[in-house]
Amino acid sequence: MKKLILVLAFLLPNAVFAAGGGAHLDTANYDLTDKASLQSGAMLFQNYCLGCHQMQYQRYQRAFEDLDVPVELGQANLQFTGEKPGEFIKNGMPADSAAKWFGAPPPDLTLVARVRGADWLYTYLRTFYVDESRPFGVNNLVFPEVGMPHVLQELQGVPSKTTEAHMVDGEMVERYVGIKSDGSGVLSPEEYDTAVLDLVNYLVYTGEPSRLESESIGRWVIVFLLVFFVLIYLLKKEYWRDVH
Repeated sequence: MKKLILVLAFLLPNAVFAAGGGAHLDTANYDLTDKASLQSGAMLFQNYCLGCHQMQYQRYQRAFEDLDVPVELGQANLQFTGEKPGEFIKNGMPADSAAKWFGAPPPDLTLVARVRGADWLYTYLRTFYVDESRPFGVNNLVFPEVGMPHVLQELQGVPSKTTEAHMVDGEMVERYVGIKSDGSGVLSPEEYDTAVLDLVNYLVYTGEPSRLESESIGRWVIVFLLVFFVLIYLLKKEYWRDVH
């Protein structure tokens, strides 16, 4: 039984990664201290994601305070259906209808960054590509056969998977080289990557709003323990001085 548990513990992480597309994950260099980035990410979420995905464990008021957004400004630009600042971030999509349209209700995204990881989200949002065989006309490298439309296509443009021919063992083989937009998007490729990073930054924040505060407290605790250790060591030497 112990051997079986060890084998399962070793294989489970690999199985989890295998459930994705097996694509290389790009590094999301997010910065939770960058309030401008977080504000931009909040705007993107409210405009492009909230129609389907909720954040039912995050309150508007908390986001306004943490992102340095005045309540009046937040209500004017981040609340569209008359919610009160103290309410949770929800949408009006019926779960039954969502399941019918998408095959399953779109998941709540409050904790998605903690479940998937920032690198996964950053790569996922940048690797949609045209696939006419899919219901919404797009597929994804990180999440193959995804049941979600490319909601950021307006910003990115129409993305296509590009390949190059390489000679392998005397035979020409098409090898994937990247995703390329047709240029019809509102943003340039560099601007789109920045926008996605802002959105990921915001999702990381909502997954753990008190993270910066916790890290700050943790550093002070470590300093306290180090000082306390020195004092205890000196006290121990004083008590045992006559014995030694």
